[in-house]
Amino acid sequence: MDLLDSILGSMQAPPAASEAQKNAMKKQKEAMERKKKEEKNMVNKFRKRVEEKVINFIKEGSKAYLQFEPMDQMYRAIIREIAETAGLQVFSFGQEGIDRYAVVYTKEKGPSQDELTVRRAGGIWDEEKAAEMAQKHAEMQKQAALESEEDKNRKRKHGKNNELSGTFYKEKYAHLIGHDAAVKAAQKTNMNKSYGEVPSENKKDQRSIEQTMADIRAKKMKKAESDKGNLENVDT
Repeated sequence: MDLLDSILGSMQAPPAASEAQKNAMKKQKEAMERKKKEEKNMVNKFRKRVEEKVINFIKEGSKAYLQFEPMDQMYRAIIREIAETAGLQVFSFGQEGIDRYAVVYTKEKGPSQDELTVRRAGGIWDEEKAAEMAQKHAEMQKQAALESEEDKNRKRKHGKNNELSGTFYKEKYAHLIGHDAAVKAAQKTNMNKSYGEVPSENKKDQRSIEQTMADIRAKKMKKAESDKGNLENVDT
């Protein structure tokens, strides 16, 4: 016998398991297998129930969505798998581990922005809430329409004020000088940006140079004659 055999021979063999320990280990293994089987059956039943709900949801076609109760992520994943396989879309709302739930919609008609806002805020979305949101939108649209109309009225009044002088002249003197003449007079007295109330064309001298010089000479002669007459009156 060599040294290695001597050492191995001196070592004690592990104690053999008692019959009670063997039975306990066997029961533990059986319990684990039974639990796995139960979980598998539970998942299969859940999958079958979800498939039935999804099929009915598609067949009826009258519901806007198919909502499930809050559940763990594993079960929500099964819902998503079945729904997407059927050509539907799935949204999840709520806090994970507390109240997170899945909602199934058709591809053609998903959740509205109002519904997403309410659900993401932790609110409950139903027909009553939808009607409430629709009423709010209607009131907002009505208010916007009123504000738009008021803005148009302000602009319309502003435009009328710009024509106030001409319009007032026309209405005031139409019975005296006739409607057509009043209209023409009103047009001539409309505001001019450069020269105030009188149009710039009315302020331009339309005379020729010769006529202007002749008028100046005549004016000087008239003034000279007037001055001469005044002097004669003083001497007298």
